[in-house]
Amino acid sequence: MNETAAIEALLFVAGDEGLSLAEIASILSCSTQEAYQLLMQLQKECDTSLTRGLMLLEVGEQYQLATKKEYADVIKSYAVSPLSTNLSQAALETLAIIAYKQPLTRMEIDEIRGVQTSGAIQKLVIRDLIEEKGRVDGPGRAILYGTSRYFLDYFGLKELADLPKLTEIEEHSAETESDLFFERFSQQFSETDNE
Repeated sequence: MNETAAIEALLFVAGDEGLSLAEIASILSCSTQEAYQLLMQLQKECDTSLTRGLMLLEVGEQYQLATKKEYADVIKSYAVSPLSTNLSQAALETLAIIAYKQPLTRMEIDEIRGVQTSGAIQKLVIRDLIEEKGRVDGPGRAILYGTSRYFLDYFGLKELADLPKLTEIEEHSAETESDLFFERFSQQFSETDNE
């Protein structure tokens, strides 16, 4: 196994939360000194290669991958292209969690959704629907996410208080589920009558 490539893969999966030197060393079962040398090798490869669009960043005590500045226009073009105009179900769920529970970290969002959300978060940041609202005090200084001003404009809200109340959503959801149940029950009942 190529350990530099393994670190790159780990950092990609970790997303914008990144990984600490100790976490990388633990995962790769090596010393922090060896992990640091591998990180420096990855950084050098990213910096010197003309065929790579990523670079290695150290934010606080966390290491993470980021796109190189020279590709900002391409990424912006993608963000506003028809390919990305519709938000995926994962992005919508992530956005809803952030809107109602902000500010929170990616790890907290992952915990609520039960799946890894770094891709959805990156798409929401690129679309300017969410933004960094600060950092957690403590190890790693994880990013806290919240909705942006554009989020309010995009959804036609004056302020976050204009979001539908969760109780209203739950009531509507329960009504929809009972309507579906009633339709299925009625259909089954009429089928047994016809037999």
